[in-house]
Amino acid sequence: MTVDFITPVVDDPFTWGQIAAANSLSDVFAMGGRPVVALNTVCFPTKYLELDVLKSVLEGGFERVRTAGAFLVGGHSVQDDEPKYGLVVYGEALKSKLWRTSGAVDGDKLILTKPLGTGIAVTAIKAEMIEDPSTAIEASESMKKLNMIDLPDDLHSAVHAGTDVTGFGLAGHLSDMLGQNLNCNLRLESLPSIKGVKELADMGLVPEGAYRNMATFQDNVDVEGEFAQSDIDMIYDAQTSGGLLLAVSPEKSSEVLNHIRKKGFDRAEIIGAFTEGAGRIVLRKE
Repeated sequence: MTVDFITPVVDDPFTWGQIAAANSLSDVFAMGGRPVVALNTVCFPTKYLELDVLKSVLEGGFERVRTAGAFLVGGHSVQDDEPKYGLVVYGEALKSKLWRTSGAVDGDKLILTKPLGTGIAVTAIKAEMIEDPSTAIEASESMKKLNMIDLPDDLHSAVHAGTDVTGFGLAGHLSDMLGQNLNCNLRLESLPSIKGVKELADMGLVPEGAYRNMATFQDNVDVEGEFAQSDIDMIYDAQTSGGLLLAVSPEKSSEVLNHIRKKGFDRAEIIGAFTEGAGRIVLRKE
């Protein structure tokens, strides 16, 4: 059982509804489960916005819930000066197939299914600072994409741990996977990112959440080599409806990656590997 809701990240209410719902459903997919039932969670200023706007938001959320194969059975709404929308989601998984945040072992490969940079893109969208519309389009498409990868049994069992990348950024959520006995060597230059977001970061369009994440997690990060600041910003950027992070046995990692790409996650990459260590994230060149 999980709950999540967000403030608007795009102007179009239907698309925002899709993104908020995908973001909420992701917690179930990140555990290797399937969503079954969902409830709307709504905060809405009826004195400022027309009810047709709310109708579009709810229709967007309903579309994502249906696509995920779940039932939307009601919800609750309250008046609020700032719109907020999300879902309570009940999901199921066989206990033997449940992915937990812990469980990665020495040698596992780390797969990321979606590109990074949605926090930077949303910041630029709100500031009306995006010159290339393809950046906003790619960010929107990525955020509303459901983390349904539907691994067959032989590949599902090759995933030793899983989580998704949301508000605490790649650095925060990866830290949860390490515990005290593992390091993860990240190939920083191989991290997939949304087109144009590094240039936006160079312009200073980095969200406050990224700075909070950096302050919280940078003591766990070792930087080996010279990198552009915009490259490093990617691991701290607070994501909305980000991709899955999966620790996969090295023997099956290529098969898992190919399957994920065939499911439409064409930006998915093997971004690093786990080694014995002390809970450190190590940024390295290729």
